[in-house]
Amino acid sequence: MSSSVSSVRLPLRAAPPLYGRREWRADGARAPSPALVAVKPLSCRAPASYRSALLLHRRRRYALPPVAATATSKPVLKDPKKYQEWDSLTAKFAGAANVPFLLLQLPQIILNARNLLAGNKTALFAVPWLGMLTGLLGNLSLLSYFAKKKETGAVIVQTLGVISTYVVIAQLAMAESMPLPQFVATSAVVAAGLLLNFLNYFGWLPGTLWLLWEDFITIGGLAVLPQVMWSTFVPFIPNSLLPGIISGSLAATAVIMARMGKLSKGGINFVGSLSGWTATLLFMWMPVAQMWTNYLNPSNIKGLSAFTMLLAMIGNGLMIPRAVFIRDLMWYAVYLQPWILLF
Repeated sequence: MSSSVSSVRLPLRAAPPLYGRREWRADGARAPSPALVAVKPLSCRAPASYRSALLLHRRRRYALPPVAATATSKPVLKDPKKYQEWDSLTAKFAGAANVPFLLLQLPQIILNARNLLAGNKTALFAVPWLGMLTGLLGNLSLLSYFAKKKETGAVIVQTLGVISTYVVIAQLAMAESMPLPQFVATSAVVAAGLLLNFLNYFGWLPGTLWLLWEDFITIGGLAVLPQVMWSTFVPFIPNSLLPGIISGSLAATAVIMARMGKLSKGGINFVGSLSGWTATLLFMWMPVAQMWTNYLNPSNIKGLSAFTMLLAMIGNGLMIPRAVFIRDLMWYAVYLQPWILLF
């Protein structure tokens, strides 16, 4: 008997499919994965939802190419060149709006200065200080909104609005149309707001301090808005501070709960958007207060400058294309309000 053991030949078996590999056919196209072909009949009689889940699992496991995963979809691709052209064009329109906004309050300021020099302080009572205050606070809050979004054109516009409106308010305080304590408080808020917004715009402000400012304008805006709305009609309704106290208390409660994480994600987002929409409503209440004053005292219209309203309409009209381009609903509300006042 030979010491060498004769080799036994076993029948050859096909090698198992190598998952994740693809074979290329002669025509250059990829051949389907053997694993997918093998399990395909098992899913034919399965429910539609199960087949969808199984297909998704196969795509993730066997690394199907992206084309196969999106074969039934029709993606809409943006043209980068066209997008840049529209971005540049609307930015130029927003930049051009700085010219009328720079001159916006100039006619009213000149008219007020003439009346003050002539000793005609009564003429300045045609400009309601509550309406100017709402416009000023609206400009300041919107400055924070656009500074956070780095919209340079809108930041410049709102800054010009804050400065020019503050000059008018200072003239009203000189004419004793606006009470001195309210003017002092407004001056402090304006100075702090301009400083904090520009520090944040250039990235020089700590995040914690900016959050405190956002909470302040949210609570302050929600406290001032209903109070100003109520005070506008004070001759016909009793004078009361309850609207501002109640609204401010609710706003403070909502902000504290949001910071403590006691609200849902939707609630936190809602609280975060309150400051922007409150600013918009404050800004839009300015023409309402002016129209109410004109209705009560038609003779005081002589103390208003129609050219100021015309400049506001032109400037805001130039800002609307930018609002359409970035699809920000807040821009529509802000930059349409002067048209209402003009008519």
